Amino acid sequence: MCEPECPAEAILPDTESGLEKWLELNSSLSADWPNITRQKESPADADEFKGQEGKYDKYFTPDPGAGD
Repeated sequence: MCEPECPAEAILPDTESGLEKWLELNSSLSADWPNITRQKESPADADEFKGQEGKYDKYFTPDPGAGD
């Protein structure tokens, strides 16, 4: 469900090579972060971040969001 719904190709199939870092991150955080159960509108500035390099280092935080 997430892969076709997510904008900017943010979700990749876990069968691709080179994604071990992301699989480990997903495994560790999915136990604590809230589930997304409803589709929301994309942020107004979403297109500004498309294709931007280094987003993980610039914006990632291990703190979970509020969820729905």
